[in-house]
Amino acid sequence: MEQRTGASSKPSKAEPLKAEPVTGAGFDPAFIPGITAPAATEAEAEPQDANPAEPARAEDAEPESAQPEESAEESAEDEKQAEGPVFEAADRRAKIVADDKGVRLSLDEESCEFSWDEIGAVETESPRFGKRFTVTVHTPDRRWYPIEIEATSRARFAEWESELDAVLDAYFETD
Repeated sequence: MEQRTGASSKPSKAEPLKAEPVTGAGFDPAFIPGITAPAATEAEAEPQDANPAEPARAEDAEPESAQPEESAEESAEDEKQAEGPVFEAADRRAKIVADDKGVRLSLDEESCEFSWDEIGAVETESPRFGKRFTVTVHTPDRRWYPIEIEATSRARFAEWESELDAVLDAYFETD
């Protein structure tokens, strides 16, 4: 007769091998033992509907008549925004917009926004060779956020510099 004392990693011949899901930070970066629950699988996350062909309806949905009012408000904001100088430069991956609200940087799917009171300095750099224009936003807590925009020609650098200077002169307050 065989007796086991303590935990053993080898199952006996009588016990079948059980496949348990592997959890931990190696498989789920958001996993923190004791604080977060394991992520739900697709089968658990999707409730079974009686009629899957019919789309679900939300009872709290707004009526369709509210949509034209929102678009009218958005167009009023666009008109207000167009009053002052705006700098915008973009290439296939990166984009920078500087206007009365602040500076917005985006690269691929990532983006960040800085209001004018969050900005300590804005630095530009144009390389001696090449066509990549660099704009760096510095914050008062000594962090910086650079972005490179690829220009179609080196002649765009002077145009972008003057447009960005006009926006900075209009909205950026130095103490």
